[in-house]
Amino acid sequence: METESEPYVRLATLRQLHQVVADLNTARSLADTLQTVADGVVAGLGYELACVNLVRPDGDLVVAAFSGSAAAEALITGRVGSRESWERRLSMGEAWGELRFIPHTEGWVLIEDDVPQWHTEGPEPRFEDEWHPQDRLYAPMWASGGGRELLGVISVDRPRNGRRPGAWGQEALQMYASQAAIAISNARLRANMQRALVRLEREQQALRASEESFRQAFEYAPSGMAIAEMGGDQHGRLLRTNDALCRLLGRPASAMRRYSFADLVHPEDVGTLLRTSAEGGRAEIRLGRRDGTYVWVSLRNSVVADTADGPRFLLTHVEDIEDRKRHELQLAHRASHDALTGLPNSAELRARLSARLCERPHAAPYASDIQSLDAAYEGDGGFGADGFDFGAVGGRPYDHHVHTVAPDDEIDDGTKGLAVLFCDLDGFKSINDRFGHQTGDAVLVEVARRLTTGVRDGDTVARLGGDEFVVLADGLGAADAADLAVRLRNAIILPIRVGGRGVRVGASFGIGWASCGMSVEEVLQSADQRMYVEKRSRAKVHRRAG
Repeated sequence: METESEPYVRLATLRQLHQVVADLNTARSLADTLQTVADGVVAGLGYELACVNLVRPDGDLVVAAFSGSAAAEALITGRVGSRESWERRLSMGEAWGELRFIPHTEGWVLIEDDVPQWHTEGPEPRFEDEWHPQDRLYAPMWASGGGRELLGVISVDRPRNGRRPGAWGQEALQMYASQAAIAISNARLRANMQRALVRLEREQQALRASEESFRQAFEYAPSGMAIAEMGGDQHGRLLRTNDALCRLLGRPASAMRRYSFADLVHPEDVGTLLRTSAEGGRAEIRLGRRDGTYVWVSLRNSVVADTADGPRFLLTHVEDIEDRKRHELQLAHRASHDALTGLPNSAELRARLSARLCERPHAAPYASDIQSLDAAYEGDGGFGADGFDFGAVGGRPYDHHVHTVAPDDEIDDGTKGLAVLFCDLDGFKSINDRFGHQTGDAVLVEVARRLTTGVRDGDTVARLGGDEFVVLADGLGAADAADLAVRLRNAIILPIRVGGRGVRVGASFGIGWASCGMSVEEVLQSADQRMYVEKRSRAKVHRRAG
């Protein structure tokens, strides 16, 4: 079972991975991009050594970049391995998705081939999944598109934790290799585009030839390209788009000329687009397709001039990053959700609760504060043009946080609050003991489904672990929360069909209330304690009835 600390470790690793992936496209030259790829493996994926082997025009692979050891870098950088030897390696060992792992028990036959390699020293493994000094792990980089063109291979060695990567680590390395292939392809494309632009500026006598070269690079680029106006009344209007961009957005070129990127961007990404600078600006936004859906893209801007004093245009490279965003969301979801039920896990529950609570409890303003507010409205009073207070009144700062308050359990005065329902299943252990954990897991999944079905849209159902669940339901009074607990309990106690048999579990609910001034742990502990009070009360009633 996953410990509570592991989601935090995954989130930290995920942040590092996001950063090194983002860094891949910041390098300006192909050489810088290759070195960034190697450095990213060491900085973000937890390996001590990384080597980037790039396919040459003749098909052989050359060691183009190395990271993690200056001695090894000096030994093998620039050396070439034959394509035949590399294909032999990529056909051996164990296939981990797109990755290829060759354990030391098989790799000894490769010691004498012509692939540049290094040997690390270390003790023999003590555990089955421990990394051996002569284990080999390769991540092929394939060109995007319909074919299977090999751009190169990333080889890694010596994981920092000393163990072979698990499923999550394998997926992270595979995703990184895919993004590295895109970055290398883009670096080559940028180099070609830059050469074309240099010819346009410096070779006035060969202007037509340079224009044709640029046109072909623009029109036949594998990713989207657009040229837009800069300045004037039509600033930002798209003048020209290539076929790749038209296909990506499902819009004909004639229709694209009626828009700017500001017309096509997702409403939530308008601010990101507006903050993107024209020269060298980068942004990841969603653009609207003709069918009403949106696709994640990466924009990169460059400024182009026809002549030294002529009109300026904006050249924008549009890269489809939908797959990468989907992988990021999947990885983030795994780190914040329970693997069995798909519900938010303990870390995510605490994060959502923490976002609602501030450190100061809600309190009514003093009379002196109200007088100060009246004076502020009559004069300047420290208020900005939008009516918000940027200072303090009565010695206490005012903010615009909506304080979370707890209704009174004794008197229903109409107060609505954030109810925290702590649910503990009754009789679940006996199901596990009698029918096995597989049946117990099926019961937990069904209980999660019934809880989720029984709450409103916007409410949170989370699994703390074991047979404990928590429901966050905002905008409820004391009676509303009690009714909700009854409905959820009645839904849970219905028979659950597992493997052709019907099993039953009970449920005890404790209702706590979140309010500003409380910590997350205090809120959960309050609901937990009330649940145990109810459980004991129900047990007494049961004994009396018996």
